[in-house]
Parts: sequence; C-alpha cells; structure tokens
Amino acid sequence: MDYSEAEKKLRDYGQEHILRYYDGLDDDEKKALLSQIEETDFGILSYIEGKDKVQRGVFSPLDALSIPQINERRDEYYEEGARIIKDGKAACLLLAGGMGTRLGADGPKGAFDLGKTHPVYVFQRLIENLMDVTVPLAVKIHLFIMTSEKNHARTVDFMKEHDYFGYDPSFVHFFPQEMAPACDYNGKVYMEEKGRIATSPNGNAGWYSSLKRAGLDSILRDEGIEYINVFAVDNVLQRMADPVFIGATSLKGCQVGAKVVRKVSPDEKVGVICLEDGRPSIVEYYELSDEMKDAKDAEGGYAYGYGVILNYLFEVKALDAVSDDLMPMHVVEKKIPFIDDDANYVKPKEPNGYKFEQLVLDMIHQLSTCLPYEVDRDREFAPIKNKTGKDSVESAQKLCEKNGIKL
Repeated sequence: MDYSEAEKKLRDYGQEHILRYYDGLDDDEKKALLSQIEETDFGILSYIEGKDKVQRGVFSPLDALSIPQINERRDEYYEEGARIIKDGKAACLLLAGGMGTRLGADGPKGAFDLGKTHPVYVFQRLIENLMDVTVPLAVKIHLFIMTSEKNHARTVDFMKEHDYFGYDPSFVHFFPQEMAPACDYNGKVYMEEKGRIATSPNGNAGWYSSLKRAGLDSILRDEGIEYINVFAVDNVLQRMADPVFIGATSLKGCQVGAKVVRKVSPDEKVGVICLEDGRPSIVEYYELSDEMKDAKDAEGGYAYGYGVILNYLFEVKALDAVSDDLMPMHVVEKKIPFIDDDANYVKPKEPNGYKFEQLVLDMIHQLSTCLPYEVDRDREFAPIKNKTGKDSVESAQKLCEKNGIKL
C-alpha cells in the first residue's frame, strides 16, 4: 500500500489523523505504518453504535460430568483418549499473547519465573505438563502457540534459548494473534507512537481465525487431527492433551469439552458453564442474577456451580461450522495508552476508550453439544493474574508445592 492508497482508506473511515506525523518518520517507520494501515480493519469501529445491543438469551443449568462419575469410567475414557493421541488425532494450542506487566515483569507472561530456589518458568511448567502425556505414550503432539505482536519475537527467542524445555521444536508452531484498533469514545483511533496505531488482541475467540490466517490449519487437515485442546498461559497446573478428558469428550459425542471446577462460593468471579437458549454457553459472573446464584440442583448443590478455567477441547470438524460473522463483537471500555496532540505519551489511570473482542464463549455457543468436565481445582487450577493475593504468583507457588513441584 502506498501513501495515496492509505490516505484514501483512512479518509473513508474518518481516520486521517493517523498520518499526522508521517512526514517526520524515517523510511522504515513509514513502511511499517503503511503496512499497519493496510492490515487494519477499521470497519470494526462501526460496532461502537451497537455496543449496548448485545443481548443474552435465556439461561438454564448444564450438568457437568463430575469427578466421581469420571472415576467410574476412568479406564474406559483413558483408553479412548490414548488411542486418539497415539493415532496422531490430537493437538494443543496455547493462548500466550499476554505480557507479565501485572506481575512486575517486562516480557511475555510465559517467560515469568515463579521459582524460589531455581528458575521455574511458566512455559516450562506447561511443557512439562504436556510431556507428562507424550513421554509415557511415546508420542509427539503438535503444540501451536498463539502470541501477540507485542511479544511474538521475544516468545520465540525465549523458547529457543531454553531449547523448548525438552520438547521437539519441529512440533512447536508459533503464530501471532490478529489485532484490532483501539479508539477513543468518539471512534477516533489512538496512536501509541507517531508511526504506530494503538491496537489490542481481538479476543480469545480469535485463535482459530489467526491460526488459519497463518496457514497452520493445513497441519490439522494434512495430518487428520480431530481434536484441538485450547488452553491459557496463566494456569501453571494446566493439564493439556489429557487422555481421560479427550476420551470422555469423544465417547460422549460432544463437539466441545470444557474443563470446569466446582465454585468455592456462589459469588466466585469465574464464568459459569450453562445453556443459553438451549445451546452450550458461558455466563459471566457479573451476569448471574441472585436467583441464578442461589438456584440448586437435584442433589442440593448450586445449579450454576461449575466455573470454566479456559481449557477447551474442540472437535476440529465442528470448527468449520463456527462463523466469525455470527459471533457478537464485544466493545469493552479499557485504559489505552496513547500519544496526545503534542505527541506526549499518556498512560491513563481511568478507562479512556474502547477495545474490540470476540470471546470463546460465543464460539462455544455456536456449537450444539458441550461436555463440562470437572477437575480438582487443587490439582489443575493455579492461575497467575496478580503479583500477590488471590490468583497470584504466591497462590500458584503454594499449589505447585502442594502438588510436589519443586520451586
């Protein structure tokens, strides 16, 4: 894209200010900005007008396969899952676009060191968990790692420097997530530098479209992969390619499996697996009415009592039925760093605009069947979101040590 083409595109969307500093950029910066303008979908800004129109349907409970029920058929589920894995029909995908800023680190969250006496990195923990499956089964499983434009190069370099923590690098595939422009309340796109538009990842449902954009879906097709386990980087006890989970989802004939934990209280701030208009979905904790929080199931437990931990097993052929066009665009108020009219860098203390996201809950809602699969939160749920306190480095360290992991 040349300057005149960029100017026309921006004029069509009322974003001419993006080229305000163009003449003062060097050649590389000019080229990078023109490329970013070409790749950016400014049409997404139109969702601001309907930001309050995203309506939820009618919620109803969805029973989970409980731990006692899993244990009754564990051997059967394991045998089925192990067969799928040994046949090369399973893959994993790690959502690793985050930075460790809230943890006090300047780098990818996966590169954060939670060790006490020796280095123990988040990526290391996840790779070791995956190898708990691959080594005993004597198999190799493709691991796709979705990064962001802010941490892609550093993530790749970090993994190379640490020799992929013993994992076969030919089975590790990196790709960046697609980004969306961030704007002020009037729909004007922010600039984070004179030659760079402010952007943010397009939500945790963006993994599949980003995988396809990178051309890596060819691996799924060429190797006949039937299931892909999608999980987040911040849970260091995450169990992926779990044969029992895969086997249960397969034998139950479900298009998606979702690992869940029993909530510790009705008010716990986790999304809850449920049905919405008769289809699987997730209701966010802040969307739960008091009536839903207090509702009980037949056994006297909470009807909306299972929280998701962002560990999903998708049937690959079912993903072809998922359409980006049918997923609502969530327009979210956020604090967006930017440069002001005098090119001064501003880091706001309060929300100052919008980011645009499509969420995995809307992806799941397009599928017809889901298996909520209960796991022991002390063994599989140690999220690291904060430096101290709840869901923190401290709490994750305690759970790791409780599971015999030396830090």
